[in-house]
Amino acid sequence: MWWQYLLVFLGALLFDIVPFPFPPAFTIMMLLQIIFQLDVWSVIVIGVAGSVLGRFILLLYAPLLAKKYLKESKNNDIQFLGDKMKLNVWTGQLIILAYSLLPLPTTPLFLGAGISKLRAVYIIPAFLIGKFTSDTIALFAGAYAVENTQNIIEDAFSLKSIGSIILGLLLLFCLFFIDWRTLIHSKKLVVNFKIWK
Repeated sequence: MWWQYLLVFLGALLFDIVPFPFPPAFTIMMLLQIIFQLDVWSVIVIGVAGSVLGRFILLLYAPLLAKKYLKESKNNDIQFLGDKMKLNVWTGQLIILAYSLLPLPTTPLFLGAGISKLRAVYIIPAFLIGKFTSDTIALFAGAYAVENTQNIIEDAFSLKSIGSIILGLLLLFCLFFIDWRTLIHSKKLVVNFKIWK
């Protein structure tokens, strides 16, 4: 029985360690909870722990990806965003918390934080609270889902699900291709596609 909870941990970890928009970790947590009829609270605690570790690892290796694949000017631009966030820690924490509560992929948030070398203490606590809250709601909604399995399968390919992935890609596009320094200083939107080495 312990190995089933290990699968929950590893599933959440793998879903949240990838550097591109992926289905939310609660989907694998819910699936394993339903299949193995696991204790919901244990799944939440273990799954959120795996998810937070996955995002922490993403924070650590995001700068390496950026250094390898992005031009120095784009790295500096994203670093500028991180510096702005450090100026007002509480506002940043509230933004991260609100973002984590929404059913949006947090990959762009963690990529940006990682590339800008934002310390984990600036992002993980608010993410942990938001993740725990949103995953708790999602998993308890899973009880309803068990009774409506056909709807879940249909929802996986629904406009909402596809829209969430598209929104995640759009947020990544904004993070990488908008010149944030120019936008914040000059209030002028500049899009630059020449960011790759």
